Amino acid sequence: MTDEPGFATEQVHGGFLPDTTHGARVPAIHMSSGFLFDDFDQARDRFAGTDDGYTYTRLGNPTNADVERRVALLERGAEAILVSSGQAAATVAFLGLLQAGDHVVSARSIYEGTRGLLTQNLGRLGIEVDFVADARDLDAWAAAVRPNTKAFFAETIPNPKNDVLDIAGVAETAHPAGVPLIVDNTLATPYLVRPVEHGADIVVHSASKFLSGHGSGLGGVVVDGGTFDWSASPERWTHLTSPERSLGGQSHVDRYGTRAYVVYARDVVSSRIGPTPSPFNAFLLRQGIETLSLRVERHSANALAIAEWLDQQPEVTSVDHAGLASSPYHDLAQRYLPRGAGSVFAFTLAGGEPAARAFIDAVQLFSRMTHLGDVRSLILHPATTTHAGRTPEERAEQGIGDGLIRLSVGIEDVADLLRDLERGLAAVRGTAAAGREARLATATDVATPDVATADLALGHTVPAPHLIVGDR
Repeated sequence: MTDEPGFATEQVHGGFLPDTTHGARVPAIHMSSGFLFDDFDQARDRFAGTDDGYTYTRLGNPTNADVERRVALLERGAEAILVSSGQAAATVAFLGLLQAGDHVVSARSIYEGTRGLLTQNLGRLGIEVDFVADARDLDAWAAAVRPNTKAFFAETIPNPKNDVLDIAGVAETAHPAGVPLIVDNTLATPYLVRPVEHGADIVVHSASKFLSGHGSGLGGVVVDGGTFDWSASPERWTHLTSPERSLGGQSHVDRYGTRAYVVYARDVVSSRIGPTPSPFNAFLLRQGIETLSLRVERHSANALAIAEWLDQQPEVTSVDHAGLASSPYHDLAQRYLPRGAGSVFAFTLAGGEPAARAFIDAVQLFSRMTHLGDVRSLILHPATTTHAGRTPEERAEQGIGDGLIRLSVGIEDVADLLRDLERGLAAVRGTAAAGREARLATATDVATPDVATADLALGHTVPAPHLIVGDR
């Protein structure tokens, strides 16, 4: 029997520091831009880094630090940095590693915002990226490595296709090349999988999603696993291994060892770019984390039940959920996600965009909005929203068709959710019936005796009206 506390215990108590002044059980919200120094020497020492106290909230805040300790503990990382959004987390994570002339290898199936960050924002800074079409193809990851490759990037459960990542396989491909693996664990959360335990080196989160759960604030987290050896190839990480005047001539590796990256990302990248989270948002995030396991368990169970139900509906051509035995990622879900494959997945309607429009407009319980990980169930049409900037050919390559709908399943009673989805399917059937009647009327008007006689004279077969409509 182990003495290590369980996940639910850690999400409530982990990283808590008692309030020695007032005895408050819930840590205070420190809504202060700056912090007082006791005297001249303390101010000097804090700026020199030899005193761990706070100076300015952009550089650190007690409320934010409480969340950082808890997330680092849940992810089994060494240290975490709380920032203002998931996009800020990805930006800080990359800029803590990369400089002009560097190269990134990324899975193709990633959040469109991160893809844009890599191709446009970092691309303008002289950083290149190659995308691996099939993240399961470890040879493709290895073949994409260049001498200037500085990072691998992927998501544990990508959006919207629920195509689970082989974390250990990609990590084992990255490390012989001297490259750290960054994993976005937003849709899985540490309750479903801890990437660091499978070889990932850096983990990022959009904390606005499942970690919070309530959709009331934004936040992001960068977690350093603390396991990557930055000193093994000092010429590759000169920003971490070169002497720094601010460190008295030491390098970050000299002073901080395996913590070199996270200290650099905090002190040099995040503090200067300034994606500072409000302490109030940090408080909201902490409130969400305390119920994380309960919510994600319900999210995942609801999503699997809905995926199984959708898989039986004649209007649905495919369901992308790794919890289904038919999924090509089912084996990876069983390996990495025994508690569930999350609640964000997609399904495709046979009727294309008209069917998707009818479905989405008909539901009443699912919220039509661009967000994920809310306690409320959410619905969106990627082809005309999140992926509208991609060409039809690019969307087709990713399996994002006009009939594909993304769900983020909440924690409502699953029977109510199924009734709402049935309402959507009823609207699809109504649309199809209306279209059938219109096409039958058109066919009747066109198939005049003269036309039919002409077609028969040419040896053509005049189709019966019920075949014209393309019934399934």
